[in-house]
Amino acid sequence: MSEGKKKLVEAITAQEVDFTQWYTDICLKAELVDYSSVKGFMVMRPYGYAIWENIQKDLDARFKATGHENVAMPMLITESLLKKEGELVEGFAPEVAWVTSGGSNPLEERLCVRPTSETLFSDHFAHVLHSWRDLPMKYNQWCSVVRWEKTTRPFLRTREFWWQEGHTIHETAAEAEAETEQQLNCYADFCQNDLCIPVLKGRKTDKEKFAGAEATYTIEAMMKDGKALQSGTSHYFGDKFSKAYDVTFAGRDNKLQHPYQTSWGSSTRLIGAIIMTHGDDEGLILPPAIAPFQVVIVPIAAHKPGVSEKAEELAARISKFARVKLDNSDNSPGWKFSQWEMKGVPLRLEIGPKDMEKNQCVLVRRDTREKVFVSLDELETAIPAQLEALAKNIYQRALENREARTFAAHNWEEVKELAAGTTGFIKAMWCGDLACEEKMKAEADLSSRCMPFEQEQLSDVCPCCGKPAKKMVVWGKAY
Repeated sequence: MSEGKKKLVEAITAQEVDFTQWYTDICLKAELVDYSSVKGFMVMRPYGYAIWENIQKDLDARFKATGHENVAMPMLITESLLKKEGELVEGFAPEVAWVTSGGSNPLEERLCVRPTSETLFSDHFAHVLHSWRDLPMKYNQWCSVVRWEKTTRPFLRTREFWWQEGHTIHETAAEAEAETEQQLNCYADFCQNDLCIPVLKGRKTDKEKFAGAEATYTIEAMMKDGKALQSGTSHYFGDKFSKAYDVTFAGRDNKLQHPYQTSWGSSTRLIGAIIMTHGDDEGLILPPAIAPFQVVIVPIAAHKPGVSEKAEELAARISKFARVKLDNSDNSPGWKFSQWEMKGVPLRLEIGPKDMEKNQCVLVRRDTREKVFVSLDELETAIPAQLEALAKNIYQRALENREARTFAAHNWEEVKELAAGTTGFIKAMWCGDLACEEKMKAEADLSSRCMPFEQEQLSDVCPCCGKPAKKMVVWGKAY
């Protein structure tokens, strides 16, 4: 092991020593974020933002393929506008940041820094919607929002975070419900196929649903430590917001009607999910679909004739089918290996004088560190194949972790024993009463993650109270 590698590895705390510190070390050492001078706010550094840009690019294409258009709303909301929908303001009140003056002059009305934009979109819809022929209106915006969290952690909970929020209105309830399902499936497909993260799809309980929603649907991912991370949500509002904000249209019968509304969102939390699902003690392991660089080229003995030129030639060639980085810095190869492993680049290509003599190179996968010698004539097929193999492998690892940490509890004793002895998903039946959900939290420190669409009948009664069970719920500890 080189001195460079040893130094870099020691900079990252081992997962089994302190998982929280391991996560923070990766965020900082892999140059994803920096702390801001404003407490609870973060700076996304270029490498972290490049990951977010790739997530944006992929999701944005998916949204546009289903007829959504991007818009931009103001970041400030008047207090009177926010209060029109009571559940929403009550749900977000503890986290709202307020603007009370403009320059040196106090404002006549407080302005809320948007924690979410349902109010802004509803107000806008009221101005621009006239007839059923205008529907559906399917909008999305990429922006940041502010929620004054008490405890913060990079990507997972910061007082300002970046996300997309979709807002749509529809002529019928059935169309809006179909939109809600479609967007949830969009998130699930993206997480599983591009981020290589298996997710559970289901409905939130009334206690956990979005403030003001009739129904909230979620995808829940499991991190390496067994904790859950909500990775995307889709909400059905019915006509509640339309009525509160007087959004109407002339229907096919020429009578005024209220449209049916949805919203859905995913955020930079997904970067936290990538770190905690795939990372190891050496640093990041990035899924190829969103990695800023899919291949890094490290010349070996770059001072020898023709090596640097060959590396440049390979970089130009590979750039036609993969995102590539040529590291031609004067650092040692060992230092470069460790640096790019820490940054999670999926594939490393090594090329030196002996390789050139044999018309070959060495490819090293980040997930397994397996080295393969590949003819330079076969790079166009070998590199995509290696990237695909890595993606499949890290997905399978994550799935195996989830399966190994998912348990079924049939009575209250089993619930408490599992909650105390391990971290993971606990499947248990539920009667539907809030009191039993609160008992789970108070006595077992478990929150309801979702009522999975794929239901199982584990027993006929609720383990908390013994009453007839209505749904199976997946419970767990969560970020």
